[in-house]
Amino acid sequence: MKISIVGATGYTGAELLRLLAAHPVAEILYITSESQPDTPIHEIYPHLTRFCEKRLASLADLDAIATESQAIFIGLPHGHAMEVGRKATAINPNVKIIDLGADYRFKNFDIYEQWYKVPHTHRQAQAVYGLTELNRSQVKQAGIVGNPGCYTTASILALAPLVKAGLIDLRSIIIDAKSGVSGAGRGLSLGSHFTELFESVKAYNVAGHRHTPEIEAVLGELAGQELVINFTPHLIPVARGILSTCYAQLQEGVSPEAVDAAYSSLYGDEYFVRLLGRGGYPVTKNTRGTNFCDLGWHVDKRTGRVIAIAAIDNLVKGAAGQAIQNMNVMFAIEERTGLDNAPLYP
Repeated sequence: MKISIVGATGYTGAELLRLLAAHPVAEILYITSESQPDTPIHEIYPHLTRFCEKRLASLADLDAIATESQAIFIGLPHGHAMEVGRKATAINPNVKIIDLGADYRFKNFDIYEQWYKVPHTHRQAQAVYGLTELNRSQVKQAGIVGNPGCYTTASILALAPLVKAGLIDLRSIIIDAKSGVSGAGRGLSLGSHFTELFESVKAYNVAGHRHTPEIEAVLGELAGQELVINFTPHLIPVARGILSTCYAQLQEGVSPEAVDAAYSSLYGDEYFVRLLGRGGYPVTKNTRGTNFCDLGWHVDKRTGRVIAIAAIDNLVKGAAGQAIQNMNVMFAIEERTGLDNAPLYP
C-alpha cells in the first residue's frame, strides 16, 4: 500500500516514519518538508538510519503525491492541512487523507474558526473524527479522517464510558492533564528550553486550550447534549507521555459496580485500551513507544465522585500510532498491524 507523509520533519512525522518502517503492508513513497527539501530524512533524524533514508520532497510535488498515493498523512500546523486535503482530493478523489492536526476534527466549522482563528477552506469535506475505539464503523467508510489531539485522546477515552452510560453529572467534569514536552513540537521556544523546564511543572492555557472544544464536542455527542468542561493542561519535564486525571460527580445511586460495568462494556474487546480496573493507577512509562491507552478509575464514596485516569504516549496513541490504526481500519488491514509492540521499559 503506497502512502506519503506531508510534513515529515516534526516529531509526529518522525514517529510515523519509525512505525511505518516496520509496517508490513505500507510502502512510503513521498515525504515532504518546505523548510528542508531534498535533505535525506536520516540526516535530520539519525535514529531513522537504515529504516528510512528517503529525501524530502516539497508540496510542489503534490500532483505526483496525490496521484500515486493511496493514503496521505498530513502533519502540518492547523490552517495548512485543509488546503492540502482539498487540493489532493481534487487531484485524486480516491486518495485517503489522515490529518494529524486540527483542521478536520470538528463537524461544526464555526467552533473550529472560533478557537483556531483561521477560516476553514474545505467545508465540503465529509471528515470522520478518528478516535478509532468510538468511531470504528465510520472510519471504515471515511475518505478523510481527523486524527484526535493527544490530550483529547486520553481524556475522552477516560470519560467516554461514564458519559455514554449516563453515570455522571455532565456539569461537573474537570480534567487535569500533564504532557511531556514533545507535545509542544520541535520548534525552539523559551517555554521548552531545558533550563526553563527541568525540575519544574507548570500549567498553561488555563481555560483556553484548543483541545477543550474538541473534548466537549465528542463527549457531547455521546451524551446527546451540549456540555461544558474545565480542562487544565500542564507541562512536565519528560519527553513523552500524557497522564489525564478526570473528575466528575456521580449521579445519585450509581454504584462502583455500575462504573466497572461501563468500562468493561465499552472497552472489554478493545486491544489498545488496557483496563487496569477500579483502583488501578496508569503510568506513562508503561505505554511508552506504544499505541496503548491504560485506564484506571476510582470511586470516592466520601465525595460521590469518580476519578478516571488515562495514560498514553502522546506521540503514538496521541498522534502517529492512532493515525496508523485509522489507516489500517480504512483499508481493511488488521488493526494491530505495525503497532503490536511492547512498551519500552524502563
